[in-house]
Amino acid sequence: MGAGVISKGSGGGRRGRRRGGRAQPMAEINVTPFVDVMLVLLIIFMVAAPLMVVGVPVKLPETAANSLPTEQEEPLTVTVTADGQVMIQTTETARDDLIPKLRAIATERDGDRIYLRADGSVPYEQVMQVMGALNKGGFKNIGLVTDPGGPTLGGN
Repeated sequence: MGAGVISKGSGGGRRGRRRGGRAQPMAEINVTPFVDVMLVLLIIFMVAAPLMVVGVPVKLPETAANSLPTEQEEPLTVTVTADGQVMIQTTETARDDLIPKLRAIATERDGDRIYLRADGSVPYEQVMQVMGALNKGGFKNIGLVTDPGGPTLGGN
């Protein structure tokens, strides 16, 4: 951003005006570069925001539970899809390989927090089997992910 200079014209020698042709600084700020930078940042964030979501599409059940607090470390997510596939983050994993992979991941991480996402149509038994595998794999702090706005079961 730069400031311009306004020079006085030679308008005759009226009283009250200075002589000598001194230039005064312009008191206006040029905001065009600022607006250009802000528009570029807006476009970057609009493109990047959809990419920050975990990429496995499931229809989560809705509950009235409050959301969990955020953490310092990127959360580890295990997803059970509608057709019964188990995925760690976005990588498909066989059920037999789930516990060894989780143990290897648990040794690399500081915390034992893990999020379990399961499609609402998956039977309860399958979700509990995966939850038991998470526990056996070294993750004791398991959070079940749901969508907000579901039934309150008699609450407010």
